[in-house]
Amino acid sequence: MDAGAYLAWKREQVVAALASRGLEAPVEEARPVPLASRRRAAFALGRAADCLAFGYGAARSHDIVDISACPVLSSSIAGRLPKLKSALAPLLGGKREARVALTEAEQGLDVMIEGIRPSPALFAKLAATGARIGAARITIDGESVILAGEPTVTLSGAQVRLPPGAFLQASRESETVLVGLVKEGVGCAKRLADLFAGIGTFTFALAGSAEVDAFEQDEAAIAALAGAARTTPKLKPVRTFSRDLFRAPLSPRELARYDAVVLDPPRSGAKAQAEALAASKVPKVIMVSCNPGHLRPRPSHSRRWRLPHHARGPRRPVPVLAAYRVGG
Repeated sequence: MDAGAYLAWKREQVVAALASRGLEAPVEEARPVPLASRRRAAFALGRAADCLAFGYGAARSHDIVDISACPVLSSSIAGRLPKLKSALAPLLGGKREARVALTEAEQGLDVMIEGIRPSPALFAKLAATGARIGAARITIDGESVILAGEPTVTLSGAQVRLPPGAFLQASRESETVLVGLVKEGVGCAKRLADLFAGIGTFTFALAGSAEVDAFEQDEAAIAALAGAARTTPKLKPVRTFSRDLFRAPLSPRELARYDAVVLDPPRSGAKAQAEALAASKVPKVIMVSCNPGHLRPRPSHSRRWRLPHHARGPRRPVPVLAAYRVGG
């Protein structure tokens, strides 16, 4: 599939998802990002029939596709795949499979490994190879060793600590596009809520011109956001709240204080918070979603989904790709 056809297919997924809800909107063309730009990825390390495999899970299968290169990944990750496989292989021991998440931070790779618990000697041996695999931090089963300084990322000028496993937009290029669209959607609003704020991808961009209340369930993520907000100059007031928006969404009454609300929920969606927003009088709602399929109705829920009475429907759905493939 060539690049143009792939982008058109991605756009059509958003069109179909909206149509399944009975919504019509002028969906813009998909915004692409360059190849070799993805800065985070999840891999499987496991035993295949006759070898050790390090790579991606095969579609609709438990098999692992062993890889030594990937055109989507940034060079700092892709260029180290063979060395990572070699360094991580001894950790597997008698286990069948382990999960490995890599994130490119400013100090090097943040490596998080789950599903295994190696001996202290094996962990120490891996840490000793940290420089060879470009690791800034290695975390296994919740235990971390910092090798090249605590990993950080820069978000709209704010240097933010990166907790192990924290969510980060897949590429800097897609982050830049999304931030620009969110700022455009917010417009001149001066009092904002950033729901599912994570470590502050949108918070810091918005706080340059508006007061922001950031809500996030993950305590490590919201602590990192709060720490960066305290040390970043020239921001409007940023308040942080540790809150489970799945079980305790902001109510219409709580939402009434905001001129605009931004929400970027996880892949599982945010049904309760979306319903509260639909019942509110917030003038502007900007939603970022990584799964347009969540717009498809469920028979038991379809009658509950309604646009706010003051809204006319989605204004500008814009598909933004984290990375895309060409060929094959």
